[in-house]
Amino acid sequence: MTKRTIIITGGAGFIGSHVVRLFVNKYPEYRIINLDKLTYAGNLANLRDVEAMPNYRFVRMDICDFEGVLKLMQEERVDGIIHLAAESHVDRSIHDPFTFARTNVMGTLSLLQSAKIYWESLEEGYEGKRFYHISTDEVYGALEFDDTLFTEQTSYNPHSPYSASKASSDHFVRAYHDTYGMPTIVTNCSNNYGPYQFPEKLIPLFINNIRQRKRLPVYGTGENVRDWLYVEDHARAIDLIFHRGKVADTYNIGGFNEWRNIDLIKVIIATVDRVLGNPEGYSLDLIEYVTDRLGHDARYAIDSTKLSRELGWMPSLQFEEGIERTVRWYIDNEAWLRDIATGDYKRYNENK
Repeated sequence: MTKRTIIITGGAGFIGSHVVRLFVNKYPEYRIINLDKLTYAGNLANLRDVEAMPNYRFVRMDICDFEGVLKLMQEERVDGIIHLAAESHVDRSIHDPFTFARTNVMGTLSLLQSAKIYWESLEEGYEGKRFYHISTDEVYGALEFDDTLFTEQTSYNPHSPYSASKASSDHFVRAYHDTYGMPTIVTNCSNNYGPYQFPEKLIPLFINNIRQRKRLPVYGTGENVRDWLYVEDHARAIDLIFHRGKVADTYNIGGFNEWRNIDLIKVIIATVDRVLGNPEGYSLDLIEYVTDRLGHDARYAIDSTKLSRELGWMPSLQFEEGIERTVRWYIDNEAWLRDIATGDYKRYNENK
C-alpha cells in the first residue's frame, strides 16, 4: 500500500483520538501526525496505547497558526488532512461565540490555505492529496417530529453559534474545491457516544452523575430527539470515506438510531443501575427538569443511505450494545474521569 503522511487535527479529543488510534494501528506504513492545541477537551491520555508507536507523532499547535501549519506540512510532506479540530459544545458557543468563530472558521481557513500553498508548490500538484473536513448534522437546522431525515441535499439552516460556525467552515472547504480545485470531502455526522468523551457531554456526564448520586439536569421536558452513533463506527466511516469517497462530495453519517432525550436518559439510568448492582429504578429520582437551552433544536435525524449504498458502510453495533460498552468503560475507568475532574490530565498533557 502507498505510504502517506496524514495530519489528523483534534486528535487528542473524543472522536479524533479514535480516528488516530484506528489509523496508527491499521496503517503502519502511514505516518500519522496528531495536531492538537490541547484546549480543555484535549487529553493525550486518550492515546496512551499508541503514543510510542513508530508511525505516530504528536504536535501541539493551534490550527489558526497559519505559518506553523504551513511549515509543518512542508517539513513532513503531508499529503492528507483529516480535520476534526473544533469547538463543539453548544452551550459554550452560546456564551462565547467568538472562540467558536475563530477556531471553527478561521482555523479551517488556515488549514485550507496552508494545504493550497504547499500542494500547489509540488510538481504533482493536487494529485494524490485529500482534505477531509468533518462536520455536524446541526448545520442543517431542525426537523419536525415526523419521518423526515437530513440528506446531503438538505439546505443549511444553523440555529446556534456552534452550528453557524461549522456551516461557515463547510462552505469554505467546498469553495476551495470550486475555486482552486483542491480535492476536498465533507461529512456531516450525528451525535457520537462512547469511550473518551469529555464528561461535559450528556452521556458521560449522566453516567458519572448517577455513579455519584448527583442530579441529572434535563432540558425542558426532555422531548428533543437526537440520532446517536457509536464513535468507533464513525471512525470506520471516516477511514472508508478518506480512502474511497468521491472528491468534492458530501456524505451523511448517522446511526438510524433516534432517541428522545428523556428516553435515552432512562436507558442510561437502567444500564448504570444494573451494572452497579442497584435496584431497578434506583436512580430515576435524580432526574431534574431545568430551563430549556436557548435555540434548542427539536429533532436531528441523519439519512446515511448514500454512504451505505456507495461505500457499503453500516453501523456495526445495536444501540443497546453500544450503551452497555460505554457505561462499562466509564465505570471501569473511574481514574480517567477523576483526572479530568481534578485537572490532573493537564499535567499529563504538559509532560508530552
